[in-house]
Amino acid sequence: MFNFKTYLIFLFASLAISIGLQMILPFPYGLAAALGIFIVFPLLLRRRAMSRMGGYSDSGSGGGGGFFGSSSGSSAKVKYVCLVCNNKHGGGACPRCGSKMQRADF
Repeated sequence: MFNFKTYLIFLFASLAISIGLQMILPFPYGLAAALGIFIVFPLLLRRRAMSRMGGYSDSGSGGGGGFFGSSSGSSAKVKYVCLVCNNKHGGGACPRCGSKMQRADF
């Protein structure tokens, strides 16, 4: 994922900036700015790590890697095999026998 040293640098930088802002700004504004920094810095770090791995794509096609891998290829359709009549179909009930007992076939 990302380097532990980089994470510590971001953590201490956000801590130093938030303490500095709390000293400069009055109470409610300094606290809001510090909380905002503690929320924004990890998001920036995560976005930077994900862009290195190729997880975030700038295109609108949504080609990023998800929980089950990259969804960029449309040829990776899941087929189901009916357990009753052994028919391959797209999903739902079997068109041949109407059974809903099925297993995934990759």
